[in-house]
Amino acid sequence: MILIFLSDKSLRLKLYLLIGILLGSAIATYSQEYNELTFDQLFEQLLEELEEDVDASEISERWSYYLKNPIDLNKTDGGELHDLLFLSVIQIESLLAHRKESGDFISKQELQSIIGFDLRTVQYLLPFVTVSGDMHYRDFTVKNFLKSKQEVMLRYGRLLHRAKGYLITDTARSRYLGDPNRYTVRYRLNYNDKIRLAINMDKDAGELFFKDKQRYGFDFYAASLAIRDLGKVKQLVIGDFALQIGQGLTMWNGLSFGKGSMIESSARQGIGLRQYTSLNEANFLRGVAGALSLGKFEFTPYISYRKIDGSMEKVNDDWVISTLSTSGLHRTPTEQRYRNAIGQLVYGGNLLYSKNRFKIGGNFVATHLEGVKLLGKALENKYDFEGNLLRNASLYYNYTYRNSYFFGEIATSFDEGYAWLTGIMTSITPKFSTVLLYRDYQKNYHSFFAQSMGENSSTKNEKGLYTGLVFHPSRKIQWTAYLDVFKFPWLRYRVLAPSSGYDIMSQFSYIWYKKGQISVRFRYRVKEENTSASKNEKVFLAKVNKYQLRFEYKYKLSNIWSIRSRLEGVQYLKESEQKEYGWMAYQDLFFNPTSSKIATNMRLAYFHTDSYNTRIYAFENDVLYASSFPLYYQKGWRMYNNIRYRIHRNIDLWTKISAFYYPELEKIGSGLDEIQGNIKSEVKVQLRLQF
Repeated sequence: MILIFLSDKSLRLKLYLLIGILLGSAIATYSQEYNELTFDQLFEQLLEELEEDVDASEISERWSYYLKNPIDLNKTDGGELHDLLFLSVIQIESLLAHRKESGDFISKQELQSIIGFDLRTVQYLLPFVTVSGDMHYRDFTVKNFLKSKQEVMLRYGRLLHRAKGYLITDTARSRYLGDPNRYTVRYRLNYNDKIRLAINMDKDAGELFFKDKQRYGFDFYAASLAIRDLGKVKQLVIGDFALQIGQGLTMWNGLSFGKGSMIESSARQGIGLRQYTSLNEANFLRGVAGALSLGKFEFTPYISYRKIDGSMEKVNDDWVISTLSTSGLHRTPTEQRYRNAIGQLVYGGNLLYSKNRFKIGGNFVATHLEGVKLLGKALENKYDFEGNLLRNASLYYNYTYRNSYFFGEIATSFDEGYAWLTGIMTSITPKFSTVLLYRDYQKNYHSFFAQSMGENSSTKNEKGLYTGLVFHPSRKIQWTAYLDVFKFPWLRYRVLAPSSGYDIMSQFSYIWYKKGQISVRFRYRVKEENTSASKNEKVFLAKVNKYQLRFEYKYKLSNIWSIRSRLEGVQYLKESEQKEYGWMAYQDLFFNPTSSKIATNMRLAYFHTDSYNTRIYAFENDVLYASSFPLYYQKGWRMYNNIRYRIHRNIDLWTKISAFYYPELEKIGSGLDEIQGNIKSEVKVQLRLQF
């Protein structure tokens, strides 16, 4: 029916082709190792505060690894369980205490008898755990090593329409230097979880490939080798690595999780040293790091040197830095000029003391830049970092006492400000848990690698009190809620005065075990920002109110068919301005018979928003290890279809085709990303070989 709005014959043909592919592949199916709806829900709950174009493969790859190599409940010290991210510290301590008191697990089903393990938690955890044996280095031989688990993944993707940036030929103008294709290569080797090798190669759309400044091919290369359990050396990582320490006030590489429906994630579980395997091209370290076990102490020294992106120029015989870039994109002449322009040396050490359920640690990190970072010219940049050397130190702790978990960290940037937070998570009863957290980040506190709980993306210029609760009155019912009250002592972008606000979320869920779930969520946020004043009018702060209401229904119709439905609405009101509205509805269909080599899932969505202020983000299924949180904005339709075909026991092929259709637009996007027409479609193809 929507074709009647199209007058362009080529666009009609493209839409006919797209709908044909979507409908034609609806009969395809494949066998999956787990309940897809359950893990989609878990993934979205952890990452719901992220926006589009964020690579979350480090999480999906971690889960994929533990699905194939389950955690032994009788051997774990809790570290691997922390790795899963969805278990709270209290739940992990409860599991370890159960094993200590009752003896080794006989069956995974014993999880249902552990205090604090509700129906949903057990459902999440079962696929990741086992009760089995283990292998050690004494089993190491060349023959066994050659039998290591290996995986090669090749991915291709591109938009099916050429954006404006690819059509510009004038070399004096900003333009995309490369082609619109995206290529990704991933290689993994794993020897009994003792030796792990990871290699990534990635080229984004618009970047050069085996040409000019990219004569070596891919824009981003990454590699790391991790060796575990070598006597006192718990882990050694050579190459790209990540550190997640304390509550993230000085060092937290990789993804971080903030406010969301998983209340327990507000208390960070710093897992220390790990390989960095993500395709995100910022916020990681490159060099050597090790975790040494010294009795009750664990010492983690590290050193890193890598080139980062930014604007650097010579002024009076000195190199000065005016901009640091973290996008990882190198498509235009300006982005190419920023690419790997600044050397960054990072070194430090973390010392952790553990006794029973008490841990206390200290971290020191120094960051040297090959150039002097200058302050920005805007007034809100007055307290930003300036110089070429930044040193940070922190002291952190956590302690579990019965059903309560106490945690906190205090940090300083030498000669500048400090930041601290403290909190408690407690299970008042097996059915009722609460979290209380207070944070205070000074406006002149600086850290290149901090990622901690807060309203701001940066750990500075913020004070706040967060409290949340989880209530399980029965095995089928769950209620989660939080209130976060915050203020910003100094100016921020688009806020030319100290400001404040609060954030309220409440979600009610009814769960059928292994069958489905109904959930209703309400969220209300209040912030302050500058008024939209004309040139001669005085600017003052106006309150911005944003209401969000979401209804979601998931149900497993049979062993083959599953559905997921969502309806979400947004109201945005800025003081002295008109209300703006937005809403979105989608229907997902999953077809996954256990006996077939093929499977598919698809979505049809409709959305209508008055402006960018009422935009809506929603998770969608993608090819393995990829993540999608597309932006629903303006008025139109969204369609996608995901197919997996198991060519052989060790060879899998994924394809995804997706499209936005905007019936009332003649062009989509702006700037170099502008596309003529009202359809924006994309295709991905991915091949995985395991041996």
